[in-house]
Amino acid sequence: MGKIIIYEHVNFQGMSKEFTTDTPNLIAVGWNDIVSSVKVIGQPWVAYEHVDYKGQFLVFEEGEYDSVGKEMNDRISSLQVIREDLHNPQITLYQHVDYKGRSRIVREATNLAGGENDDIVSSHKVQRGVWLLCENSDGSGPQHLARAHEDVPNYKAIDFNDKLSFLRPLHPGRDS
Repeated sequence: MGKIIIYEHVNFQGMSKEFTTDTPNLIAVGWNDIVSSVKVIGQPWVAYEHVDYKGQFLVFEEGEYDSVGKEMNDRISSLQVIREDLHNPQITLYQHVDYKGRSRIVREATNLAGGENDDIVSSHKVQRGVWLLCENSDGSGPQHLARAHEDVPNYKAIDFNDKLSFLRPLHPGRDS
């Protein structure tokens, strides 16, 4: 499955702690709001701003991150490992709510900006993998994690209606 190592300071400096399982509350282990850099081995991890996997989040795929960025520096309060099979990803996007209107099957990172599907998607179904949905074509702005068996029939429920401009599947780690 893999692990995540969190560091107190940027560039992997200061105290560190390793996790191999979900941690819904970093307060309980004395690590709330002090994470500044991260290393991930294996499957991706999601770092959330608040306990119980709430608020803004960052996705960390296998690799080293010498900084979590100014938006989330010293603001991470929970960690969750991605357990799903990330091979052969597929998501179906729908123009209208309740999976109606034009549909489009996506299997790889796709920039919808400027195309016929830019900012018109209103629902989705994930067949395989985990997908990062982004409001802006450069991956910035509000984001949503789309998972299999968590279909979204109406993007208003996630405050994403007609805002999707870029999406990409999460990549599996080497050991998966």
